Amino acid sequence: MPIRMARRGEAQTRLDDAARAGWLYYVAGRTQDEIAAAMSISRQSAQRLVSLAVAEKLIKVRLDHPIAACMELAEAVKAKFGLRQVEIVPTDPGSDSASVGVAEAGAAELERWLKQPDPLIIGMGTGRTLRAMVDQLPPMECPQHRIVSLTGNISPDGSAAYFNVIFSMADAVKAPHFPMPLPVIVSSRDERDLLHRQPLVAPTIELGRRSDVTFVGIGEMGSNAPLLVDGFLRQDEMADLLAAGAAGEVCGWVFGADGKLLDHPVNERVASIPIPSRETSIVIGLARGRRKRDAIRAATIGGYINGLITDEDAARHLLAG
Repeated sequence: MPIRMARRGEAQTRLDDAARAGWLYYVAGRTQDEIAAAMSISRQSAQRLVSLAVAEKLIKVRLDHPIAACMELAEAVKAKFGLRQVEIVPTDPGSDSASVGVAEAGAAELERWLKQPDPLIIGMGTGRTLRAMVDQLPPMECPQHRIVSLTGNISPDGSAAYFNVIFSMADAVKAPHFPMPLPVIVSSRDERDLLHRQPLVAPTIELGRRSDVTFVGIGEMGSNAPLLVDGFLRQDEMADLLAAGAAGEVCGWVFGADGKLLDHPVNERVASIPIPSRETSIVIGLARGRRKRDAIRAATIGGYINGLITDEDAARHLLAG
């Protein structure tokens, strides 16, 4: 036990040093030579500590300067699809990560809503991009707002769903949180209806329907689909959905390339709250990457979202069709 405690202490000390070096480099504007002198370490050690600060996500970078090409694309997408707001981030040619750039832009947008003084109901979907977005949030005190999960928090094996963001968000944002104690997809429509009537669930559903702003991920369909990878659907169910024309999903609701919700048994088993009305709520979809372009298009055409945060490549794909 003493050895383990010592190792934990050494690791924490190194993170403390990395945070200090990162602050000196990115905030105070010191050079690595100056950091080395200030911390009484070698230049190579200073460089490693700054790199560690970035690798451990102790440093969060946001770009405040609007890029003209991205702004033009955003306006064109907004006009073509009648969206209320659109933000386009640069495309990283060397990465097909599902969240790079979009998560940071989403965090900045969510932070703007959280800073509003008037009470809001903020709906949250699920997924890797939203989890990365929440990881970018600074600690905030927002007791005036209520944050509600639109999707279930339970994995098929009964464990907590890893990419459901409501619990990780609770660590960063001090506000009342309302989780959805259900799986994303249940065994039947009757089970879903029964669960929705439960006293612990029904108030959360009603709250979610009244969301002022909602953040959702847009999932693709296929072998890399989150619903399949995370165990909510079987291989044969995914194959059947693809044969029926599935192109994407939001909060578990599966739709085709034309944006229409599929008439399929899987959609009868989705336990998520219906996506809040786009007439009374801003529903912002977040997604990027080549694999998700068709899903983004379908979600936009179908009117599941009226706000979008995506990258240049996806924006050009939307405008080309």
